[in-house]
Amino acid sequence: MLARTLFVSAPGKVILHGEHAVVHGKAALAVAVNLRTFLKMTPRNDGKVSVELPNIGTRLCWETSELQPLLVAFPADQTECQPPSPGQVEKLKEFAGLTNTASATQSLATLAFLYLYLSIASKCGFLPSVDILVWSELPTGAGLGSSAAYSVCLAGALLSGSGVIGYPLEEGQSVGRWPQEEVAVINSWAFRGEQVIHGNPSGVDNAVGTRGGALRYQSGKICSLKSVPTLRILLTNTRVPRSTKVLVAGVRDKIMKFPAIMEPVLTSVDAISQECEAVLEEMAEHPSLEHYPVLEELMDINQHHLNVMGVGHSSLDKVCQVTASHGLHSKLTGAGGGGCAITLLRPDTAPSVVEAATRDLSDCGFECWETDIGAPGICAHSAQSLKAEVLQAFSGM
Repeated sequence: MLARTLFVSAPGKVILHGEHAVVHGKAALAVAVNLRTFLKMTPRNDGKVSVELPNIGTRLCWETSELQPLLVAFPADQTECQPPSPGQVEKLKEFAGLTNTASATQSLATLAFLYLYLSIASKCGFLPSVDILVWSELPTGAGLGSSAAYSVCLAGALLSGSGVIGYPLEEGQSVGRWPQEEVAVINSWAFRGEQVIHGNPSGVDNAVGTRGGALRYQSGKICSLKSVPTLRILLTNTRVPRSTKVLVAGVRDKIMKFPAIMEPVLTSVDAISQECEAVLEEMAEHPSLEHYPVLEELMDINQHHLNVMGVGHSSLDKVCQVTASHGLHSKLTGAGGGGCAITLLRPDTAPSVVEAATRDLSDCGFECWETDIGAPGICAHSAQSLKAEVLQAFSGM
């Protein structure tokens, strides 16, 4: 076990283009958003394991001797290629005393931790005594990949701490990235954590969290874009809850009812994703303000298409209207029906414009963050490199 404290972070994600069309075999572009989940793992010498998740009000603590009998369900030859079995998940639920009355978010976070901790411990032959604290800038349940960022951080810290993979932070370094082959191992284990939480996830969220940048997802295949620029955005959470399942079913019903009308809409959304991908790669090689009007127009067209699909909402219309009054362009991101929206900010957008738009959106009861997309994936940090807000969260617990 590494004898020092580890600091790890992973980004959230937003869908830039391709929502709902991706369910029907079209391309979607997912990008890493620089609102991050941070994990601090400190070795202990008292034979205990503790996990603290202040964002969801959870604190867990066990003796490693309590966890030891559970290893029977996690054979040492289990690999990251094997999904969690129902038997493993049931055994963990029983051990943790999880009931139907417990918070779903807290229960699933507990199960994901226990699954990853025991799976990785079985590979290295011991149960590490550690203190883990996870704090996030991402809101939960907003479709921004918060559960995947959690799983990615857990997988990276536990794999490195247990010596299954290396730890990339050299003495004197501020930030380190794992080599590509180790990022792939982290991604595979993080996907298992996501399966514990979601059952049958696409794998996009954890891939964005580990690799960062931007990904194309189509018909089950995930491909990283070669290079993407970092773009400024305003991310707005309308705080309107929605059911992804209901929205996806609604789009499917509309396609079945009006195939001749809706199929061209899906084809157009696919073309938007492809055009945006080409523009982003061109921007990475030849940065120019000339690309921004194209990106803005693509966002406007796609937002109209999403309204045609029936996944808009009055709160999302309000975001578009408010930002348009400040000369900015927005679209929903994710399932729609509420949830979140993204607004593109040009490099030369004046701070006063961003402040005014943020103020007006906040007056509507929305929550806003100015952040970047195209952010790096999982990173290791020195304590000195962490923002004051993160250090305060870690020290205050």
